[in-house]
Amino acid sequence: MSPTFASLRYYNYRLWFGAALVSNVGTWMQRVAQDWVVLTVLTDHSAVAVGFVTALQFAPILFLSAWAGVVADRVDRRKLLMVTQAAMGVLALALGVLVLSGKAELWHVYVFAALLGCVTAFDNPVRQTFVAEMVPAEKLSNAVGLNSASFNAARLVGPGVAGLLIAAVGSGWMFVINGLTFIAVIMAMTRMRLGELNRLPIAARAKGQIREGVRYVRNRSDIIVIMVVIGVVSTFGLNFQLTSAVMATEVFHKGAGEYGILGSILAIGSLGGALLAARRERPRVRLVIGSAFAFGVAAGAMALMPTYLTYALASIPVGFASLTMMTAANSTIQMTTDPKMRGRVMSLYMMVFLGATPIGSPIVGWIAEAFGPRWSIGIGAITAIIVSIGAAIWTRRNWDYTVKYQVFHRPHVAVTYGMSADDGPVRPDEPAKRREVADRLGVQEAKDRTAGA
Repeated sequence: MSPTFASLRYYNYRLWFGAALVSNVGTWMQRVAQDWVVLTVLTDHSAVAVGFVTALQFAPILFLSAWAGVVADRVDRRKLLMVTQAAMGVLALALGVLVLSGKAELWHVYVFAALLGCVTAFDNPVRQTFVAEMVPAEKLSNAVGLNSASFNAARLVGPGVAGLLIAAVGSGWMFVINGLTFIAVIMAMTRMRLGELNRLPIAARAKGQIREGVRYVRNRSDIIVIMVVIGVVSTFGLNFQLTSAVMATEVFHKGAGEYGILGSILAIGSLGGALLAARRERPRVRLVIGSAFAFGVAAGAMALMPTYLTYALASIPVGFASLTMMTAANSTIQMTTDPKMRGRVMSLYMMVFLGATPIGSPIVGWIAEAFGPRWSIGIGAITAIIVSIGAAIWTRRNWDYTVKYQVFHRPHVAVTYGMSADDGPVRPDEPAKRREVADRLGVQEAKDRTAGA
């Protein structure tokens, strides 16, 4: 089997992957339908309303994630995941019935978005950490990459199908279909071979466990750098549903079908980034920073595209860069975190990653209305470039390293840490610090050099 799909050798992960693919298709169908209903049925093309719905959907993550992470570290992760998946399915079905009945109002969508956000706050950390129970530790990065590939393969299908079905039968059925897809995940969880799960340690109940998680992150400057970069880019740049909706309707004057297709084309790049990420055994901080910069450049170019076709094509590198950044960040944090702390650390990461959306979406929506849809993308491009450059400067100064590039000779990238032997005596802890920085930067040549320091 190809190294890209190595995690599919494991029965439990195969079950999960197939069920998650079905569920993700439904999720993308509902995302498109929800934005379309708010934008064209319940309001007069209000980007602010769409942004507010998105904010309500992600706001609970900002407030509940830390506690949810503690729960994920304390309980049977498989059982908790079954509960959260069932709850999301029920919410989707209920909203679908409302829309189909013709009685849905904007405040209904607001309430359901907030309820879904509450469930998602508990679902995210347990879903992230449960992956580590289905595959060996050395395959975790591959499994994370394949999870992203599943999500974005669904993104290739879901938005396009949703756009066509909305035009054919209406938006309400998208919510119903999504609710039914959660049955696949629950059935997969019940059919897993429990003896083959690699159970992570369960944290005992104790006071101060949230503070313990925060303290752990505060002492890891590499995790803090990742969170800062991801937080800024997520706040202003990862609002594709909103920006694609206003670009499709206000700039290019397209309908539901063309809007859905934009999401599918974006997913081409995202799927490519996910499959490439699945081949990396140890992604690190420098990949997060570099892909954030690439995202900024690609998004800036996309904002300037003059036609619907060129805009759609420009979304491919945007999808590739954003997915590379997100998968590298997720894998790096999971693979370098103490298993006993993983639920809490991942919940803090998800709080930054998804919790930034309630702040960014209304702002981006306001920018779209006040300055034009293109600036709603442009603000994300500008902030991504600024934060990636700032992170690169900060890490170089505080981690005290030098990077040298060689195009025609190996190693192509060489990293040295601190002062040379001629500059003075080497401190006893210097070799360990050099290895730590080499690990953060992900440069194997530097790691080999420092091993003998």
